[in-house]
Amino acid sequence: MGDSIQLKDEGNQHFQSGDTDKAIECYSKAIKTCKDKQVLAIIYRNRSACYIKKENFSNAASDASKAIDVDAADIKALYRRCQALEKLGKLDLAFKDVQRCATIEPKNKTFLETLRRLRADIQSKLKTTFSTDSRVQNMFDILLDDEMEKDKTEKAANNLIVLSREDAGAERIFENNGVPLLLNMMETGKPEMILAAVRTLSGMCTGHKARAMAIIHMVGVDKMCSIMAVDNEEIALATCNLFQCINDSLTGGDKREYGKAEALVLDSSKDLKTILLALVEMVASKKVSGHGRDQALNLLSNNVPRKNSKNSDNSKSLFTIDHGLKKILKVCGQVPELPDQLPMTENTQLIASVVLTKIYDDLTCDPERNNFRDICDEYVKSKIDPNDMDRTIHGINTISGLLQGPFDVGNALVGRQGIMEMMVALCASEREVDQMVAIEALIHAASKMSRASFIITNGVSLLKDIYKKTTNEKIKIRSLVGLCKLGSAGGDDYGLRQFAEGSTEKLGKQCRKWLCNPKIDTKTRKWAIEGLSYLTNDADVKDDFVEDEVALKAMFELAKSTDKTIIYSVACTLVNCTNGYEKKDVIPELVQLAKFSKQHVPEQHPKDKKDFIEKRVKRLLKAGIISALAVMVKADSTILTSHTKEMLSRVFLALSMDPKDRGTIVAQGGGKALIPLALEGTEAGKTKASHAIAKIAAISNPEIAFPGERVYEVVRPLVRLLQTDKDGLQNFEALRGLTNLAGFSNKLRVKIVKEKALPEIENYMFEDHDQIRQAAVECMCNLVSCKEVQDRYLEDGNDKLKLIILLCGEDDENLQLAAAGALAMLTSAEKKLCHKLTLVTTQWLEILQKLCLQTNPSIQHRGIVVVNNMLNSDDSELAKKLMESELLEILSVIAKAEDNPKKQDVIDAARTCLVKAMDLGLIKPFSSLS
Repeated sequence: MGDSIQLKDEGNQHFQSGDTDKAIECYSKAIKTCKDKQVLAIIYRNRSACYIKKENFSNAASDASKAIDVDAADIKALYRRCQALEKLGKLDLAFKDVQRCATIEPKNKTFLETLRRLRADIQSKLKTTFSTDSRVQNMFDILLDDEMEKDKTEKAANNLIVLSREDAGAERIFENNGVPLLLNMMETGKPEMILAAVRTLSGMCTGHKARAMAIIHMVGVDKMCSIMAVDNEEIALATCNLFQCINDSLTGGDKREYGKAEALVLDSSKDLKTILLALVEMVASKKVSGHGRDQALNLLSNNVPRKNSKNSDNSKSLFTIDHGLKKILKVCGQVPELPDQLPMTENTQLIASVVLTKIYDDLTCDPERNNFRDICDEYVKSKIDPNDMDRTIHGINTISGLLQGPFDVGNALVGRQGIMEMMVALCASEREVDQMVAIEALIHAASKMSRASFIITNGVSLLKDIYKKTTNEKIKIRSLVGLCKLGSAGGDDYGLRQFAEGSTEKLGKQCRKWLCNPKIDTKTRKWAIEGLSYLTNDADVKDDFVEDEVALKAMFELAKSTDKTIIYSVACTLVNCTNGYEKKDVIPELVQLAKFSKQHVPEQHPKDKKDFIEKRVKRLLKAGIISALAVMVKADSTILTSHTKEMLSRVFLALSMDPKDRGTIVAQGGGKALIPLALEGTEAGKTKASHAIAKIAAISNPEIAFPGERVYEVVRPLVRLLQTDKDGLQNFEALRGLTNLAGFSNKLRVKIVKEKALPEIENYMFEDHDQIRQAAVECMCNLVSCKEVQDRYLEDGNDKLKLIILLCGEDDENLQLAAAGALAMLTSAEKKLCHKLTLVTTQWLEILQKLCLQTNPSIQHRGIVVVNNMLNSDDSELAKKLMESELLEILSVIAKAEDNPKKQDVIDAARTCLVKAMDLGLIKPFSSLS
């Protein structure tokens, strides 16, 4: 022990004389021999001071910690560790140590100064570390470092994208040389780098006109087009989104005020025209990949036709016709089986047809439409050459594209002299590709019964001949589809069958056989579904089809494939199988009149009755239809036309008819798939999807049926169903759906109010139809806990509160229950309403007594709760009036009753009322009250 103290003292002398190394040597020897913890702590503390002098801060902090372990209040050790930690850059830990020192010696100037300095340093460091500028620079450093680990690179890319979606972050990226750095990322050629750069640029352009214009000029439209042209679906889609963000910002998506800088970003028409011209050039360029071409066509489809027909300016469509119509027609005419064709995906030609439809529909007068037809006519004529079959089939395929798009234009071309003869000649060709193109054109030409008479007359024998003679499966299936289409020209009218009894079933069986054959390529198998989409107009065929689970699953798998051209045929087939189409009511008197005048009367197939339809729906659900529908709804927006969306909506509505099936629909993702269908498309389609949502929302847990934020998107479609132009069933089920949502959360109640549903709900509370009126009152009962709704009842000059009170007096128990619940909640939330209800109607007391005398315990309980609320309303005159009425006797009888689990809530509520009356001095205590 003596040795260790002697060594400590020697160490102290060496330290004072400035010989730090000798001091450390003495302290180290002393530590080895010392047994006293207190002395040992002093030695460690002293050696720590030596290490600080030697700038060995790691050892200094370690020795100081050992001293502190012995004595937590060792102020010298704490301060020395603070000094060491500060030098090591651990400012937060150093701050804690000096904070403890200042607590022990609050007047020590050294500690206070160190505390102030460290606080300032920490704030400065935090500002630097977490500043957006620093984050942006760090992300780019990581992304452009070739040797950086992959997971760090991915994280930096995602962070950059997220940062760009915030306005402050996007501005920081832009100001910190971000665009050139993003261009450097693109130049790496790495797909993940290009994708991150493009998505970051999209975030920077969103909702900011000035930045969008600057980025166009810094990156260049040609550069963006070259990126979209690469053969990578994800990159092409991301670049398409970038173009869309730029377009939205330049055409009015950006609502911000720019002040003096407004003049700099005012005219964007030149840039928009440059982009449009570049996209048109991409459509027919051989340098563009199939995915890039799809996205260029998608952008034309989304941005060229007018969004609103009230806008008279269709100059974009006219510009596209002048500069790009022939290019789009060239895409329609491509025959992938021939050499030297444009790169395309399975969806490209259908997207081109849809674009042609939208542009043609956007034209406003006959001269514009005539110009469109003339360009198409001239283009097809230039391709028809009997001496060059490759050019000719390109022309015929272009007609097919027009028949799938603006049908009138294509139909007029089919009627041109020589076109039909050329199609017949191609059918007789020995080349497989010639026959396929000609047969497909024949099929598309027979799209409308009223226009298909020529094809029906001339095409059936031709297709039968090809079907019998050919051994090529591809030709055979297409000719069969042609026969299916012509044979189903009468729709579901049992009396207009084109073929002999049993023929359609045989055709259907053959289509199912091809559909289930995995050896046949997808492009050919989809024609089997095309055939079924016509044949399933016949109830025998649809019944056979839904019984064939293997065929159903094969169709659903194809519907989930990358080839989205199949969606329309699948949708048609499913509408037929579920009988989801509109059926006009048959008026017996008109039927008799038609028979008398020997007119044709539509006939219903026996298998199209309700019980057969229900069985088919069950089979479809069992086969997995919902997951297929969910995938189809997510398809490319251009291919998923408004008409196709409407058909999918009809199928969903048919599937949701039975409440027992709605759980299956929800479990397989049907709830969230319905939301986009209810928000976009035709009016009929949106109404059908909204109705299906209402059926699901009425009986499902909203959190499960519409997960996450989607539940708030459901409100608008339901409110739309409350409009007076919708039928009673739609009104009723929308009210039930809103009732369920309103009972789920206050946030949803506020959303319902914001969507202006209250006036509509209140109107239905006056409805003559008992069930609709009851549903409206139940919905209001769930809404009255919302402050905005309570405020409406507090307003003067309306009969809202009077209506609720009068409904409490109705004989219908369900109606009474809902109205009494609403009144109980209102009077509980707003004391002013307790007084107001006595002013709006003279019958209020009589109705209250009626509620309290109800045999239904739930209604009775709500009535007594209203009385209790009135007694607690701080209105002594009102309380006195209640206790002077027969209510006192009613409450006394109920309160004296023996405890009864079935009516305990009622008994307890009555006793509470009487206790309150006693507190107010309105009645005297009575011993029998238990």
